[in-house]
Amino acid sequence: MASVYSKGHNGALIFREVEDRDLILKARRGDVDAFNLLVSRWEKRVFNYLYRLVQDREDAMDVSQDVFLKAYQNLPRLEDVAKFSGWLFRIAHNEAFSLLRKKRPEGELTVDPTTGAASLEGGTRLLPLEMSLAVETALKALSLEQREAVQLKVYQGFKFEEMAEILECPVSTVKSRLYTALDLLKKSLSPALLTRD
Repeated sequence: MASVYSKGHNGALIFREVEDRDLILKARRGDVDAFNLLVSRWEKRVFNYLYRLVQDREDAMDVSQDVFLKAYQNLPRLEDVAKFSGWLFRIAHNEAFSLLRKKRPEGELTVDPTTGAASLEGGTRLLPLEMSLAVETALKALSLEQREAVQLKVYQGFKFEEMAEILECPVSTVKSRLYTALDLLKKSLSPALLTRD
């Protein structure tokens, strides 16, 4: 969180955290610095989410800029300030899928989950970097919808209800996607996990 110092009643500097809520309210009134502070807080999480969806660093950077531009333009329309994070990730979701549709106009947005299993031959012990690569490979083998469910729950920490709002689908669908994805990850990573001490 960003911090500010303000003078207390005795003139001493008081340290306090600036809440997202305060920044959003200021940004709505046209305070660009407040919005820039919001961007600095959220840009890494949004970029990581987009990068795992679009799987291209430059595309993720471009889309990330579009997300924050749209967020700034539409901030006055955000009804509940407490739902900012879900609202922001909904914009990110829409922008990512828009890009993917342009890149794959035939509408095929999924990856065959039966390919790309992360297993190593010969029972070699995995180092942390190799394990990270095995996880990335296994994630790429999931369908886009499954991968996104994992991103939102495991990497971003959203609750199921928040995920349902971001993805605009029922909680039961979100849970189904996530549990199927986790099951597929477990199966494709188990040979790799078995090689660890």
